[in-house]
Amino acid sequence: MLILGLDSSAKAASAAIYDTDSQNIITYGGVNAKITHSETLMPLAETILKAAKLTLNDIDAFAVTGGPGSFTGVRIAVSAVKGMAFALDKPVYPVSALHGLAYNLLGRECIACCVMDARREQFYNALFRVESEKITRLTKDRAIDKSELESELLNYEDEIIVTIGDGAELFCKELCAPIMQREQNAVSVCLAALEYTPVTAKELMPLYLRLPQAERERKDAQCAFAKGEGTS
Repeated sequence: MLILGLDSSAKAASAAIYDTDSQNIITYGGVNAKITHSETLMPLAETILKAAKLTLNDIDAFAVTGGPGSFTGVRIAVSAVKGMAFALDKPVYPVSALHGLAYNLLGRECIACCVMDARREQFYNALFRVESEKITRLTKDRAIDKSELESELLNYEDEIIVTIGDGAELFCKELCAPIMQREQNAVSVCLAALEYTPVTAKELMPLYLRLPQAERERKDAQCAFAKGEGTS
């Protein structure tokens, strides 16, 4: 089975094609150049298909990071996959961005502390145990304060802890994975995909752990007004 995976949950955007039968990454491409994902993601998909001399009709299924992450980035990738999967009537594997990150560390023996910058002094986070080719989830995906996560990691102080993701340096630079393993990428999304139940294009939805910033600000303003703080 050929899986086309897309990821734009953080600053980088990437696309990959994975052959589940041979367990080979057929082709991969990524951009991390401060260009909007709406400009880069589909051209990336087109480029890797052309490089592999494949068309969308050759793809058997899609994989995409459904969240958590950048609200705009997640929505762009999910929308792109929904469109392709709907047109071709192909299944989609919705993958946690944090779970996909853990797959960057395959072959190691460690605790993967996957952290994405959620702003407001919080991180999107999940912990995974990596044992060579096996990934075991230790926590659910959550939005967590830095101090709370630091306290939780004390439970694993006798083990090797590796921070990974776009929030890794911000959280703890000393524990960071090497730069080539640190960023979200579509290869890991493809590798994690088969651990998920496929859905239809219609069923595919983004996973947000928090409300979008604009909606949070609107709710804050409404609460302030209700308390009389917004009146003159």
